[in-house]
Amino acid sequence: MNNCYIQNTNFIIISTYINKKTNLMRIIVCGLGVVGQSFLKLLLASSTSLYKDYGIKPRIIACVDSKGIAYSPTGLDLEKVLTTKQNFGSLKGFDGPKLDYVNYIEDLDAEVFLELTPTNLQTAEPGLSNIISALRSKKNVITVNKGPLALSFSSLIELADYNNVMLRFSGTVGGGTPVLEFAKHCLKGDKITSFTGILNGTTNYILTRMADGLPFHEALDDAKQKGYAEANPSLDIDGDDAAAKLVIMANWIMGYKVTLRDVDKVGISNVKQEDINKAAIEKKSIKLIAKCDKNELFVKPIPISKDDPIYVNGTLNAVTFRSEHSGEQTIIGKGAGGMETASSILRDLIEIRQNMTTYELV
Repeated sequence: MNNCYIQNTNFIIISTYINKKTNLMRIIVCGLGVVGQSFLKLLLASSTSLYKDYGIKPRIIACVDSKGIAYSPTGLDLEKVLTTKQNFGSLKGFDGPKLDYVNYIEDLDAEVFLELTPTNLQTAEPGLSNIISALRSKKNVITVNKGPLALSFSSLIELADYNNVMLRFSGTVGGGTPVLEFAKHCLKGDKITSFTGILNGTTNYILTRMADGLPFHEALDDAKQKGYAEANPSLDIDGDDAAAKLVIMANWIMGYKVTLRDVDKVGISNVKQEDINKAAIEKKSIKLIAKCDKNELFVKPIPISKDDPIYVNGTLNAVTFRSEHSGEQTIIGKGAGGMETASSILRDLIEIRQNMTTYELV
């Protein structure tokens, strides 16, 4: 795998205002689950380096969960927000100024809106409406929510462009591993013709355990016990999560205009132990593979050679990009985790700040 230095060189006009004297970035955080809380902790730990290295002074002016809002126009005490969430399970009882729960996205002045609510691949709500409201009110948006992008990618990009703001979503694919950035920046100047990958860590763990000899249901229970699978794991084992990531990658990297309906999808629930054993005899292993090229877009459990660059075990993700001139390039890393995904939000925040700085200098 080639090493590369990722540097943002996009020149995008940003209409939102940033205080040039203080470098303040006012941020709204919508969704305070594992990722949202991890992001607040990451900000607490890295505020000094953010200003020193990137000239960013992030100010969280509002945090929102399903039951309440914590708000302060001068910036929230993040320790207090985290303590309230941990002690009471919500922000409903947060002691501070009150705010209209319905129209807060439009009413608040902020440069960045973080959409971190749970993924819904049926309707994409409430994430889709939240993102639309933020973009229309000329706020830059960072999201790790796959639903809105899997169902309405093209229209959201168009809306962001129309309002001269940025929509960034590094954490939707690969978690903390910069899969999207690798393709867009490291392979810039070359044409990516196809890509193949393992995009879901939960199913990869289950299939790895099945290769160790566990039946499917025992491997699934093991994944639940270790926290890799949800109580209702259908989003993973049915292939929906991998398909959503495939759609995002196909649209962003390949320039396609596809949705979940365009993906030929098969999950792993029907993979039998005899299938695992047969693959092992051929020195292969069954993995849930996502593939995109000019002829097909699919997510299926298929046997791959143990010599294949994307052959990884456990919860790792791996993607091989095929380009016209540079051949095959593979990126491997963790696909999930609260702090890993929070780090992707920070990358997006830095990119937004860099583009704001570019506009200020023009």
